[in-house]
Amino acid sequence: MNRPGLVLIVDDERDLRALVDFNLRQAGYETLHAGSGSEALSIAASHRPQIVVLDLNLPDMPGTEVCRRLRADPRTRGIAIVMLTARGTETDRVVGFELGADDYVTKPFSVRELVLRVDAILRRLQGGEPEPVLQRGPIALDRQAFTCRVDGSEVALTVLEFRLLGYLLEAPGRVRTRDDLLTHVWNASTELETRTIDTHIKRLRDKLGAAGEAIETVRGIGYRLR
Repeated sequence: MNRPGLVLIVDDERDLRALVDFNLRQAGYETLHAGSGSEALSIAASHRPQIVVLDLNLPDMPGTEVCRRLRADPRTRGIAIVMLTARGTETDRVVGFELGADDYVTKPFSVRELVLRVDAILRRLQGGEPEPVLQRGPIALDRQAFTCRVDGSEVALTVLEFRLLGYLLEAPGRVRTRDDLLTHVWNASTELETRTIDTHIKRLRDKLGAAGEAIETVRGIGYRLR
């Protein structure tokens, strides 16, 4: 079982790791350190931290590749990831969320803000286990196995598409506004372009085939599962 509040800090800058470490420990967290991507993957698999604070600029591999491997490994798939980077464009944020990041902090950053974001993620993690399998009509979403099936046939989804579909399946008939989707699926502020949501909804519908028609557009508001 994971120890409460165990955070892995991944950054090749020793001073920055020390700064983040000090503030997280002051807030009551336990910490682990890694200065490279390969070291981070090894520590994450052996210690199973609840959260990884991950710099994208690492000496041996991009942080995006570390994120992808963490999400691909069943041992580390459930670890929350906060990306830490000097790149703060919308495209960079969308790529990070596509790969499965839970949050995104741009350098230079407020350490206090980072700690608050880690707090928010930990509260979500400790809020109780979600329903493991969501079955709505022909669509079955298994959150533990990270699989989606339509009429028994598996459909390959990205991490972001998986989270988007799960959020819609949790409350059939309820309208999910664009602000709701940005907050609960992208974990982003409402400043993110809403066309990003529309693009992902279209891709999701296409992948689900005929079952995708159940995702209904509520014009000017958002989406719901019929």
